[in-house]
Amino acid sequence: MGSMSAEVVICGAGIAGVAAAYHLAVRRGVRGVVLVDERPPLTLTSDKSTECYRNWWPGPGDEMVALMNRSIDLLEELARESGNVFRLNRRGYLFATAEAGRVAQFERAAREAAALGAGPLRLHAMAASDYRPAAADGFDSTLSGTDVITEPSLIKRYYPWLAPDTVALLHARRCGWFSGQQLGMYLLERAREHGVRLVEGRVERIDAAGGRVRGVEVRGAGGARTIGASRVILAAGPLLKDAGRMLGLDLPVFCELHAKIAFNDSLGAMPRGAPMTLWADPMTVPWSADERAELAASAKHRRLVDELPPGAHGRPEGVGESTSVLGIWTYDVEPVEPAFPPAFDPAYQEVVLRGLQRMIPAMTPYLHRMPRCFVDGGYYTKTRENRFLAGPLPVEGAYVIGALSGYGMMASNGAADLLADYIAERPLPRYAPAFRLDRYDDPAYLKLLENWGDSGQL
Repeated sequence: MGSMSAEVVICGAGIAGVAAAYHLAVRRGVRGVVLVDERPPLTLTSDKSTECYRNWWPGPGDEMVALMNRSIDLLEELARESGNVFRLNRRGYLFATAEAGRVAQFERAAREAAALGAGPLRLHAMAASDYRPAAADGFDSTLSGTDVITEPSLIKRYYPWLAPDTVALLHARRCGWFSGQQLGMYLLERAREHGVRLVEGRVERIDAAGGRVRGVEVRGAGGARTIGASRVILAAGPLLKDAGRMLGLDLPVFCELHAKIAFNDSLGAMPRGAPMTLWADPMTVPWSADERAELAASAKHRRLVDELPPGAHGRPEGVGESTSVLGIWTYDVEPVEPAFPPAFDPAYQEVVLRGLQRMIPAMTPYLHRMPRCFVDGGYYTKTRENRFLAGPLPVEGAYVIGALSGYGMMASNGAADLLADYIAERPLPRYAPAFRLDRYDDPAYLKLLENWGDSGQL
């Protein structure tokens, strides 16, 4: 295959790598950008996303909210310029609870979000409230921040499909979802129009002799090829740790396997205009006595008879005549080594449906006659505190954009925008230090990690 040269080689053509190529070539005018991947673009984990976005993030500090606000600004710009080809909406995230004691938690969380820059808190405790539900389509709402609803008549008026014992709702407003594949392909097409080249092959070696990047070796169907370059970006998704080893680095990341289900909601239990809806309470699944005994006897499934964490959630999927619903419940977050294709627990679909049924009682018939569920998912590549990496590495000419965990679609533009500022040598946003690898060299940051608290994972 011979050799070629480039200014920047991006190792990985998932959403992070594609976004990096777009922001370098289209928005910064960098020439000679090459994307390398052995698979078609956006196919390893990027096409497994739930495709949601939010500026609803906890501290410490406001860096995640600031970065996400920037990323959402970019999503909205892209939606406007493309005629919203990727169907961005702003329906929000709706958290529901049946526990009166959680109302104060909702209000505290909303006040924290306001302090961090997510937008103001609005309390709705009277029937004459000015609460406005989100529009099903479009993203031009001027509402940001959070609505906390405790008035029973409002809950029943706007969300009659929720469990009748729901006592409060938290509606985070600058949130929604979009078509991740359509977004990724739009970014890729624009990048290629500005000279980005796509090379199919596996990166086998990064030449960093003398402590600086000199090129990469790629093996494809036609054999080996050397791409000479002075800058390389690691955008390898769940293979990021392996990519780091090519530079002699042990990147502080690990993987978790996360799944989702998709099923045909033939009963119309979840309205097609619903927000992303989440049950904020832990729950114990009401298994039958026989089911409970069988699960308790299995080392793999024993945890399913105990109280499971909060967070069963779902949303409508598709447009037009679609009746598809996505369901997710993250109750198992043990670190794993990535393997492809991933294998999913056959019990997962029933557990998720039971979680959704607690929140949306009209789904009860599905527990007696299980719908056909399509189960897929991918790996969340994470740092300990669940904040991504974007910036230079301790090898001259080497950079990283990764550890985007379960929020890669929503954060990819903000992270790539930040990375492009480094490479184009532009002024950096104030939140840049929060996402550098060398934050782990700061004793004060390591101390903060000891009591980090909420990682922001839903």
